[in-house]
Amino acid sequence: MSNENKSPVEAMPQITWDDSKMETTYANVCNVLGTREEIMLLFGANQAWQTQQSEVKVALSNRIVLNPYAAKRLMTLLELGLREYETRYGELKL
Repeated sequence: MSNENKSPVEAMPQITWDDSKMETTYANVCNVLGTREEIMLLFGANQAWQTQQSEVKVALSNRIVLNPYAAKRLMTLLELGLREYETRYGELKL
């Protein structure tokens, strides 16, 4: 049977998530930069435990570079994930 005769669900490929080379990094700081062609997410850790410091140094650990389409899909997934989180645990106040 060709893909032309299959329903949209049948035509979708099966996705297998391979986490064998995945690394985990903790971040409590994130920043976003962008150009016309790409969106960059910068992740790092603020290890300043004292308040009222004159300078805070953030050790950047990861930069993720996305094209605008992938960035918009990520935004949608984050919105859905946070909406579900807040439904379970309450609203996050910034």
